[in-house]
Amino acid sequence: MKSTQWAIFVLLIGVSLTLQAQKPKNLPRYDQKKFHFGFTLGFNTMDFRVTPVDKSKMVSDSVILIEPVPEPGFNIGIVSSMRLHKYLDIRFVPTLSFGERRLRYKLRFNDSTIVSDYQSVESTYIDFPIFLKYKSKRLNNVRAYVTAGARYSLDLASQSKKDNTSDEIQIKLNPHDASAELGVGFDFYLTYFKFGTELKMAYGLLNLLKEESNLYSKGVDRLNSKMFWLTFTFE
Repeated sequence: MKSTQWAIFVLLIGVSLTLQAQKPKNLPRYDQKKFHFGFTLGFNTMDFRVTPVDKSKMVSDSVILIEPVPEPGFNIGIVSSMRLHKYLDIRFVPTLSFGERRLRYKLRFNDSTIVSDYQSVESTYIDFPIFLKYKSKRLNNVRAYVTAGARYSLDLASQSKKDNTSDEIQIKLNPHDASAELGVGFDFYLTYFKFGTELKMAYGLLNLLKEESNLYSKGVDRLNSKMFWLTFTFE
């Protein structure tokens, strides 16, 4: 997660808490409803957890280092929420996420020259997360919460079925992923709707790497997704 996103998140919470503290109670019967619907807008940071292969299994000793380089993206989604208890909801938030990830390779050639090379992978995910939202007691127009759940993702931009050409060798990802996620956030009850800010992280459980016989793929044993979201909800 980039520092600017953290700063925006913390600043927004601080300002909103100050403004809401002295206001009369908005939407007093909002939480008595069984179902709520809305939409989300936000930013994401897509990243990898890289597990390199054993040195003894590497196809070449020219790969010195492999490290992920996260990149920013954005996402939009639709919220469906059902109240299970006074402080507990179950939520389904299908989301469209756009982003890019890069892998940085340090390569050593026969003349001992060391260079950096990058492999970029663009992704367009349709996410299907379902999770529980545990809420604190409402304090005037503010309520804190934590979330936990699971997510299935389908990458519409996956190049796993595309053949590499002699001019361009590209690392490829499998289109299917599943991840576990945790999040924290705040709900702010405004005059006409509820506004939420949420920070969430997800860790992929599946190996995304499509195994191929090239320098970039053979140096990696596993690629797991690691993603962060800063999301704003309108319900």
